[in-house]
Amino acid sequence: MNKSEMIDAIAERSELSKAGSAKALDAIIETIVETVAKGESVTLVGFGSFKASSRAAREGKNPKTGDKIQIPETVVPKFAAGATFKARVSGKE
Repeated sequence: MNKSEMIDAIAERSELSKAGSAKALDAIIETIVETVAKGESVTLVGFGSFKASSRAAREGKNPKTGDKIQIPETVVPKFAAGATFKARVSGKE
């Protein structure tokens, strides 16, 4: 499912127009991104949680030349699925 299909599905399930659904989806995504970028977490009970996670510096290998390279420390977004989401996907609900 891509973004436009998601907007169609939201409009179908709610009483929002497609334009309203698009604005709502954009607002949700932007709020999650801004919050996680600030280092805070976003938890949607039953769905999951988004948070920033630190990835330590490490030594890697250039796949083209085989030379060793230093990969710097970085912060990456992480998503952990909630129990309800996991159960629904696995068919155990």
